[in-house]
Amino acid sequence: MNARIHAVGFAAALLFASAAALAKLPPPPPMDPAAKEAADAKKKEAAEKSKAELAAAEDRAVKNYQENMRKAGKPVPKPVPVAAASAPPKGGEKKPQANTHKAAEKSRKG
Repeated sequence: MNARIHAVGFAAALLFASAAALAKLPPPPPMDPAAKEAADAKKKEAAEKSKAELAAAEDRAVKNYQENMRKAGKPVPKPVPVAAASAPPKGGEKKPQANTHKAAEKSRKG
């Protein structure tokens, strides 16, 4: 009898806990324009700060690497400028590879 009461109590507690876990919170109220602009400015400032910190960390890593190469008596490689990636062409269909079986069949049909 005592074990049944404990089992039923445990089941009820589990039921209430799962109901509380599945309950949905109401959506937050919409932000007023001034608060939204302040939040956007704060995000932009944080992004700029993060970008500056990353650049500084990269510079420190490069200087450390070059210093270790000099200490080891090895030649320090010169930095190679990286060109920006070009944008892919816009519009048009993808053209199939000329050396594929599917492309050859398509050219015979069409």
